[in-house]
Amino acid sequence: MARVKVHVFLKPGVLDVQGKAVEGALHGLGWAGASNARVGKLIEFDLDGVDDPAAEAKTMCEKLLANTVIESYRIEVA
Repeated sequence: MARVKVHVFLKPGVLDVQGKAVEGALHGLGWAGASNARVGKLIEFDLDGVDDPAAEAKTMCEKLLANTVIESYRIEVA
């Protein structure tokens, strides 16, 4: 069994409205040095019964977990 983590973020150049909101809130709370905030998602799951969990997770990302037109992803397998 493999533990898979998929990190999904908007691609550079795609407006991250949530990231801008977080950055504005940090500035409002006194952290003026915070910049380029990006908000993403982490999808974590166990994967059993496959020979190549990274390849299987990549297929999952391409078909469901990430919108590859506007999002990029990174896969970790433990």
